[in-house]
Amino acid sequence: MAQPAPPGVPSGSALAAAVADLTAEITALHADRARRRLLDLATGALSAQLSIPPDEAADHLVHLAVSTGLGAVDTAADIVNAATGSHVVEVPDGPPGVVSEARRARRGTAAVLASDSVGEALDTLLEGGLRPLGVRAVFLWRRTETGCLELVGQAGASRPEAAHWQWVPPECDGPLHRALQGGLPVWLPDGTAVTGLAGTAGSRLPGAEPKGARVLFPVRRAGGTAGLLLAAWEGPVSLDEDLRREFADLAEPAGRVVDWARDEEDGPRGLSAVLDLLEQPAAVVGAAAHGPQVVEYVNAAALRAVGGVHEPVGRPAAQVFPYAYEDLVRLIAAAATSGGPQFAPALPEDGLAPESGSMAHVKVLALARERAAVVWDTVETSPALVRVLGRLARIAWFEDDLMTGRSRWSPKAYAIFGMEPEAEPLPLRMLGPRVHPEDGDALRELLSALVDRREGAQALLRVMRPDDGMRRIQIAAEPVLTRGVPTGIAGVYQDVTAQHHTEVALSASFDRLTAAQAEAEVRNQVVLRLQEALQPEAPPLETLPGLEIAARYRPALAEYRVGGDWYDVHPLPSGRVLVSVGDIAGHGIDAATAMTALRGALHGLAFTGAGPGALMGWLNEVALSAPGQPTATAVCALYDPGARTVRWTTAGHLPPLLVREGRGRFLEPPHTVLLGALPEAAYPEEETRVLPGDFLLFYTDGLVERRHEGLDESLAVLRRAAERLGSESTDELADQLMAEISGDTDDDTSLVVLRVC
Repeated sequence: MAQPAPPGVPSGSALAAAVADLTAEITALHADRARRRLLDLATGALSAQLSIPPDEAADHLVHLAVSTGLGAVDTAADIVNAATGSHVVEVPDGPPGVVSEARRARRGTAAVLASDSVGEALDTLLEGGLRPLGVRAVFLWRRTETGCLELVGQAGASRPEAAHWQWVPPECDGPLHRALQGGLPVWLPDGTAVTGLAGTAGSRLPGAEPKGARVLFPVRRAGGTAGLLLAAWEGPVSLDEDLRREFADLAEPAGRVVDWARDEEDGPRGLSAVLDLLEQPAAVVGAAAHGPQVVEYVNAAALRAVGGVHEPVGRPAAQVFPYAYEDLVRLIAAAATSGGPQFAPALPEDGLAPESGSMAHVKVLALARERAAVVWDTVETSPALVRVLGRLARIAWFEDDLMTGRSRWSPKAYAIFGMEPEAEPLPLRMLGPRVHPEDGDALRELLSALVDRREGAQALLRVMRPDDGMRRIQIAAEPVLTRGVPTGIAGVYQDVTAQHHTEVALSASFDRLTAAQAEAEVRNQVVLRLQEALQPEAPPLETLPGLEIAARYRPALAEYRVGGDWYDVHPLPSGRVLVSVGDIAGHGIDAATAMTALRGALHGLAFTGAGPGALMGWLNEVALSAPGQPTATAVCALYDPGARTVRWTTAGHLPPLLVREGRGRFLEPPHTVLLGALPEAAYPEEETRVLPGDFLLFYTDGLVERRHEGLDESLAVLRRAAERLGSESTDELADQLMAEISGDTDDDTSLVVLRVC
């Protein structure tokens, strides 16, 4: 008979429930962490591809998720997979379930690539991808230089089993090495090795269940076979074609995981690519429990910071960081013990770099094999300050070291002075030859205030650039003092040339107000004529066999006038009819120019006879190579009057509306991305059969979007209006819709109405 639990100790059932709750909470936290890491990776990829700040990239990611209807996580997975060269192709016309499997494979691949370590990557591969296929455990080996298979990680297996398979020497000539040499996956539905693979049937393979299904999957990297992935089931499984395809998609990142294992073994060499991306100084030092720490690696910023130490790599840390050594020993020991990061809000003056003044914001991270990474930054170049300056246009920071005579610039400083990024930064005292002769006294007064009087100062100088003439540069700086002695200068450069020209123009405009008003009126008339030439508000369309067509265009606000919406209806030599509607992001002349380029390109490409999916793919490449790299949503359709079918696709655009016998429904669009968002994007096609009397409506978001309503509500308003206004004439229906339906986002609007005769 079970004894009751002592007072204060939970009973068996309560304890089991508590453990289950904690397990679920930990699982949810891991999933949320993986999701946030995936979103961060996607934001970084967009920031690099589109050359925009991270905050704008995050907004762009949200816009992509909304426009495609995929959601943020799936959109982020697509972006990460595309950036790393991993593509999972969805099959829109395939058997039920294929699309969802491909989508899950994309998520799984991206989640593995977003992992922090080999162990986490394999856990993610199993739990997020292979577990739904029934896989119980996975093993990953890498091929060593001597031909051995070394286990770099496993998930789902016991420790004794993992230890047993840690090394597989080549002389074993077992099924693992045979699969590796063959270079092709081996599928074992009942766990039995096939003839010629292992020499004898039933050769021992990892996995607790002897008759459990196995997959031996060679992983490739850099054109060769880098290792082997093994998946084990608890019992026999029919490894059909669908499962094999999905398994291959999910296993693709295993090659990268093998690379990570090599990086973890190689230590600083594997970390160098990451640490070199940091603007802050960073070093790797030994974190052994006994004996002095040794500097194993420093990035470029750290090399500048410890410039007084010759060849710091390989030296004892006490020689490289003499003023902060005791603090570093304490932080390294704490990091090695806790396994988590350790922080020092401010080390003593002259802490990590004697020549660069006081140091602060030190972080120590424990690494594998008793190493630690040390990352620090000065007060003058704290991450918060760098981020704030990065948000301001034409502003850059600089640091001059008066002891070594060297200077450090942020990337924008090179652009301000018209210099190549590889050039040596110029200290403030060396700017004299580049400054306009009349501003030489102002530069000398600035230096005197900073160095002699040891006070902050600013100056406005005219700087001669080698590429495009003179620029006006505002300089604000402060002296860096070490024990009262000026040892450096820290400040910012701001290019105020544009502001100066604006002030001059505004001043002159007050003297020419009447003339400016007349000129503005003339310009407005020119813009209006340009708008009418680009997109007539009610164009005459030729009569096409089997179709009645009407098109309408409504400009944006008067101050914009020229917008980025377009429509195009044109018969093709094949007898089909091209219908396209699109929306360039933004307004003004640039948007109109991009609109004209994309509409003309699509119009011409349609004469190749290609389908709408291929046309949109080519148009995406046109957008990526166009000046300014515009982005756009669009829908492209080809109507076949003989078959009465419409083949169509979209690029993140709103769905067409089909009205049949007074009832409207929106056609389900494929999941796609905007034109100009990602290279080599795919645009799957849909086919819709139409009947005589059917209406098809193609439109842009200016017709329906409202600030205080959801998109579903706005689309419902359009559907109900089209049902209520049912007409025998496309012209009447188009006019009535443009009169009664209007968004409130001040955007221009295009509408094309087709009626099948």
